[in-house]
Amino acid sequence: MDNLWKETPLIYSSHISEVLQSSAYLKLENLHPSHSFKYRGISHFIQTAKKNHGASVHLVIASGGNAGLAAACAARVLEVRCSVFLPEGATQKTLDLLRREKAEVIVIGRHYAEALKAAKGLVDQETDAVMVPAYDDQILWRGHSSMVHEISEQIPDKPDAIFCSVGGGGLLGGLIIGCRDVGWDDVPIIALETIGSDCFYHSMSLNDQRFNTVSQILPTGVEIIEDKVTGLNLAHFSRFTSKASGSLGASQPAAQVVKMALERKGGVKCVTVPDELSMQVLGSFADDHKMLVELACSTTLVPAYKSTLFDMLAPSTSDNKKRTVVFVICGGFKISLDDAIEYRREADRDLQNRGGTWDVFYEGGKSFQVGK
Repeated sequence: MDNLWKETPLIYSSHISEVLQSSAYLKLENLHPSHSFKYRGISHFIQTAKKNHGASVHLVIASGGNAGLAAACAARVLEVRCSVFLPEGATQKTLDLLRREKAEVIVIGRHYAEALKAAKGLVDQETDAVMVPAYDDQILWRGHSSMVHEISEQIPDKPDAIFCSVGGGGLLGGLIIGCRDVGWDDVPIIALETIGSDCFYHSMSLNDQRFNTVSQILPTGVEIIEDKVTGLNLAHFSRFTSKASGSLGASQPAAQVVKMALERKGGVKCVTVPDELSMQVLGSFADDHKMLVELACSTTLVPAYKSTLFDMLAPSTSDNKKRTVVFVICGGFKISLDDAIEYRREADRDLQNRGGTWDVFYEGGKSFQVGK
């Protein structure tokens, strides 16, 4: 079964390398047909579904974000039916984009949960209907893992760290599996989120005798859910306060990915940053690399533009060898030039109000101040 995705470039960033005094590489996952890494895993899932169910398979997904577009793009290539369920309030631009990919768009319910319930109802009624998961599935993770196989062939040296964003954990699950495949299980992975959509950060804190295992203090509107299969405690968000929640806003992470992260030899360092810091970096990255990415993606790049934070997260080795690092540019289609301009203004205003610094939270519940 040939993959639908094409190998994406791994490029050396002279600018970021100079800022960090390291060799910094960018894995350009924004170059997939749906503009995000999700095309890998979701197209792999859909190919598997067509193989198992035949050409009459009906793909169903509840998502107005990158997962929905990835499903629509893959279904169009494979010439299978795809229905995308969205709640009221989805933008006309999103609806037009999905319909351009020949998806059937069903707008139903005031909230995502209602759209998801309707999508599941359709799957229950139709024999050939298959629910496409957005992030919590072994087949998805296997598809996403292919990017690590590519990186291992593209990079001159084994990386000292890999940086990515994390929401529900689909991308992170793929990276963990991919690193295991290529013998990089000891390479640290640094996973970044935004405050107000950071279900993975808080879920990690609740387990394995970490800093919040006993006190279990969580933000307002976040509750603890015990996963019966893994026995892990997961942070469940009933609402989001981050503007990156369109891509990072999973109600709770995939329990198996949390388990893999906790058990991983090289570890997974979780970091959560304010929206405005990601907004500032989004503008800087657009200036330096001429690419617009979603807020979720620019969150990955915060350490690339803040060398003191980078040095704390990926410290130099004892022999002072020049570090080699990879930033996964996960992409995303929900970004425009107008958005980027407004984000920059908002970041500047917030920085002034905060006295010139932002608080970043990381392993152990510690905070770190990052300035302009």
